[in-house]
Amino acid sequence: MKKSKREKQNNILISLRSTVVIDTNVLVSAVLFGGITGELIPLWKSDRIKPLVSKEIIDEYIKVLTYPKFELSEAEINYILYSEMLTYFDIIQIKDRPVIIKVDPSDDKFIHCAKAGKAIAIISGDQHLLNLKTYQKIKILTPARFLSDYYLNLE
Repeated sequence: MKKSKREKQNNILISLRSTVVIDTNVLVSAVLFGGITGELIPLWKSDRIKPLVSKEIIDEYIKVLTYPKFELSEAEINYILYSEMLTYFDIIQIKDRPVIIKVDPSDDKFIHCAKAGKAIAIISGDQHLLNLKTYQKIKILTPARFLSDYYLNLE
């Protein structure tokens, strides 16, 4: 039986244990609110995706999780970081840091991490990143697009 292009793509990505970079808004939404972004959590916990982070990205995750609007205690933040995330994420060292997104260079850290870690995708809701669509073969996708293209209905 001949496989469809999508089935071939899914099998290749799963066999490679898809390496991805998850931007801060997507990550925070996943761990605090669930929904479509929350569907990423079982993927990283079951090793179907391997999220990559850099020190800069971890620092931004921490900064955002400490925003007063989330009302998280230090213990809750530590639990999220060490039990829900970093146990499953690979930390990547970044060497080259050219400016890529001139209108918002703070978004470059996600591209630098993806490039250094040879990620297949950046999962983002950030319009500056999404406008690029790809960067040197790294796809930049919304959580819904990533899930529908690669992981939903694979039973």
